[in-house]
Amino acid sequence: MRLLLDQNLSHRLVRSLSEVFPNSVHVRDVGLARADDDAVWAYALEHDLIIVPKDSDFRQRSFLHGAPPKVVWIRRGNCSTQEIDALLRAHRDDLQAFANDEAAAFLALS
Repeated sequence: MRLLLDQNLSHRLVRSLSEVFPNSVHVRDVGLARADDDAVWAYALEHDLIIVPKDSDFRQRSFLHGAPPKVVWIRRGNCSTQEIDALLRAHRDDLQAFANDEAAAFLALS
C-alpha cells in the first residue's frame, strides 16, 4: 500500500512514515505541488497510489467516480504533523484492510 499525500499535508510525513507506508510520496515530490485535483487523481490512478488529503475535495470526487484510486480523508481541523503521523500509524491495520477491499473507495479518519 502506497500513499500519495496531498499538498495540505506536510511532505515530512513521507519520511516519518516510511517504515509503516514504504514508497509513499508527497505531491510536491512528484511535480504535483501546484497541480489541480484532476492531475493528482490521474497520477494516483496511474501509479496505484491511495490519495490522502485533509480537505474534502477528493472525498467528493471519490463519491462521484468511485475507485480507483482510493481516498483516505483526514478529518482533522488544525493539527500538527505529529498528530497526522500518529493518526495514520494508529490506523495502519484499518488502512491495510481498506487497501485490500476491492469494493472500498473511501475511508475517513478522525
